[in-house]
Amino acid sequence: MADLNIPNLNIKSDKYIFKKKLNLRRKSKRRLFTESFFLFILSVLLVYINYLIPNKNLLLKNLPSTFNKSFLLLIDLFSYLYEIFLVIFIFVSSFAALILMIGSFNRIFRVSKRKSKQIVYK
Repeated sequence: MADLNIPNLNIKSDKYIFKKKLNLRRKSKRRLFTESFFLFILSVLLVYINYLIPNKNLLLKNLPSTFNKSFLLLIDLFSYLYEIFLVIFIFVSSFAALILMIGSFNRIFRVSKRKSKQIVYK
């Protein structure tokens, strides 16, 4: 009977587990005013930076052709990367084949040179 677990109905469910950790205080009017002032200053700064960019209309008109050119350059990049990786694979596989050939010749030489007793299998 000591091992019997009776559910406790007074335990709060898991959906309220983080409720006490939330900051439910309201911000003061002064803090809200300063935050809104900083947001306004930031927006004015962004508008000014956009104003300083020369030839905005030309840039917007050339945007589709720019995307097309960059897409073509990306395709060329991948084709060149394919060729580069293919050449690297050729060098690595040739080097590995050379090492394997040297190892096999070395093993054949050692086996043929070894003086061992002849074992008769029945």
